Amino acid sequence: MTIASLLSTPSELTDTASSKCPIVLMTRIRLARNLAGRSFPGWSQEAQRAEVLEVCREALAGTAPMKRSVKAAVSELTDLQKQILVERHLISRELSGSKDGAGVVINKDQTVSVMINEEDHLRIQVLRAGFQLKKAWSVINALDSELEERLDYAYSSKLGYLTACPTNLGTGMRASAMMHLPALVISGQMEKVVRAVNQLGMVVRGLFGEGSDASGSIFQISNQTTLGESEEEIIKRLGSVLESIIEHELNARAKLIETDAPKLHDKIGRAYGILQNSHLLTSTEAMNLLSLLRLGIDLNVFPEDCRTIIDRLFIEAQPGHIQNAVQHDLESVQRDVLRADKLRTEFATFAKPTFTINGQN
Repeated sequence: MTIASLLSTPSELTDTASSKCPIVLMTRIRLARNLAGRSFPGWSQEAQRAEVLEVCREALAGTAPMKRSVKAAVSELTDLQKQILVERHLISRELSGSKDGAGVVINKDQTVSVMINEEDHLRIQVLRAGFQLKKAWSVINALDSELEERLDYAYSSKLGYLTACPTNLGTGMRASAMMHLPALVISGQMEKVVRAVNQLGMVVRGLFGEGSDASGSIFQISNQTTLGESEEEIIKRLGSVLESIIEHELNARAKLIETDAPKLHDKIGRAYGILQNSHLLTSTEAMNLLSLLRLGIDLNVFPEDCRTIIDRLFIEAQPGHIQNAVQHDLESVQRDVLRADKLRTEFATFAKPTFTINGQN
């Protein structure tokens, strides 16, 4: 399988029928690891990075989760392929702009991705649809143990796993969830939630991590510290925070329905109408409109089986995916036209909304 064929294959994150928690779109756990006796990628020469790339690829090829995987050097990828991989959260924006000697290995169902020579020699990540912290941890822990048998990790008995950035010392783990929080955004409570989460040692970022915006009311919540806690303790603490945020979002939805249902239904209805009739849509506009329809599914305005369509379109409406569909360079306005065309086609056969207030249509 090549990168091109991988990108044309559906993944768990584009088919979330197995997700049991509508508010949590995706769970991700990432481990930062480095090889003993070797310079960190930011300080190493090209020949050293190339050697690390080959050593890590060979080690990964022998592990159970990565036996049927796709490997690519960043220098071999086109700008469009890199953008699509970023949009699918399979590589970071930092890796996409890396020097020679950087690469990625991705398993065939796109749930395990290992970045090589990003900030650290290895950034191992597991992605699962929905609220699945424990399952994601089980998969990544097994892979990490297999790799540790094949590679000599840089480790200190006092500091734990040694990493390029001091904030990753210790477990080297970042556990996160991508959450859909439209009611907290609409009701103006999101800033208060962010402050509370920060005080608990967690961090809130946008759709594509640090420095990105929260288009579509989608936020990433992750642990901020990795030193002084075990992996299990971090996961337990993050899980507790996520459950609290879910409760706040559900309460905000209930209050909106109770106090201003017509206004909320109007937002959802207008989003539905625009998606059916628009001829020009930016990616941010599309994400915000799709977010309102996803909220409509949670409120039974649309049937549950529409959820997978919306979650797929969250990804396919991104700029790289729009451009990939036509296989040639596009100006931003051309992408906006094609995005609107695609969404009009998708929503021509989408279920009609059913609005109820106190049980009445």
